[in-house]
Amino acid sequence: MDRLKIAVLFGGISEEHHISVKSAQEIAKNLDLEKYEPFYIGITERGAWKLCDGPGPDWENGNCRPVVLSPDSSVQGLLVLESDRLGSRIRQGQYRTINLDLVFPVLHGKRGEDGVIQGLLELSGLPYVGCDLQSSLQCIDKSLTYTVARSAGIATPNFWIATANLDPEELLYPVFVKPARSGSSFGVNKVSSSAELPEALETAGQYDSKVLIEEAVVGSEVGCAVLGNELGMMTGELDRIALSHGFFKIHQEDSPESGSENSTFVVPADISEESRALIQETAQAVYRALGCGGLARVDMFLTADGKAVLNEVNTMPGMTSYSRYPRMMAAAGVPLSEVIDRLVSVTLTGKLQ
Repeated sequence: MDRLKIAVLFGGISEEHHISVKSAQEIAKNLDLEKYEPFYIGITERGAWKLCDGPGPDWENGNCRPVVLSPDSSVQGLLVLESDRLGSRIRQGQYRTINLDLVFPVLHGKRGEDGVIQGLLELSGLPYVGCDLQSSLQCIDKSLTYTVARSAGIATPNFWIATANLDPEELLYPVFVKPARSGSSFGVNKVSSSAELPEALETAGQYDSKVLIEEAVVGSEVGCAVLGNELGMMTGELDRIALSHGFFKIHQEDSPESGSENSTFVVPADISEESRALIQETAQAVYRALGCGGLARVDMFLTADGKAVLNEVNTMPGMTSYSRYPRMMAAAGVPLSEVIDRLVSVTLTGKLQ
């Protein structure tokens, strides 16, 4: 049987570039080479696309060739620029085509989860893993996420968009100040008084021109891994973030593989069966309301009175060795290799294996 030709995109120009590389490394380890023929496309921090041998830690210095994804749907594949024996690029127009069956954009944050790469993939006509352009756009922007979720009857924190006429004295402290369209807690600060607000706004503004101010919700942070679409959907085991101090800042430790400096993950989450069912049902409702497909991790707060409050939705959650999504799926009996198989099935057939 012919193997499916899959392009794995990784890297990218966002602050989550290095996390994406690590995610792609785990995908590469768990890709069944009897079923799939992978083509690894690394995107440098400056935005150059390279066809390389794999997503190793030093991938840019390996055997790489310039490559582009054809936006012409009649081609449906990669255009690899050829070079002569001395490594110089041959005159314009010298390239070879690699036809593809599927694209797996293992990209996080800006230009990975915000609809930009999804728009290019829509033009290419190629099937791709994960949420489409519209749902990616809605989920990356937390203010849009909350607005859509509220319209579906799902509880969210109160929030404000930072503008010049915002009155700091009208906020109910403490609040979280964060980039509206970023991920992995980059640029996020907890603010306890109006005096702390200007510095937090400046920090968040370094990551996004749109800044969100969000009420602090008191409750346990619980995550739910979702896979599938309207025709079939499953959730992994829930996890709970146990904090020793401060607030959760994923992927920002010096050595994340060895654990977080202020948090541990409890999988399965040590919550009641009633709360577990509520979180799973709410996560699926959020997933549907935002039009998600393929996969997403829905993060929520579970309050002391048993209510589920939406925190955020990650449409291409981390797949690293220490990431939450694969850990929750594995706890439900679905290892990463099988997660990949199911994502491929959902993408190509619309059905969950």
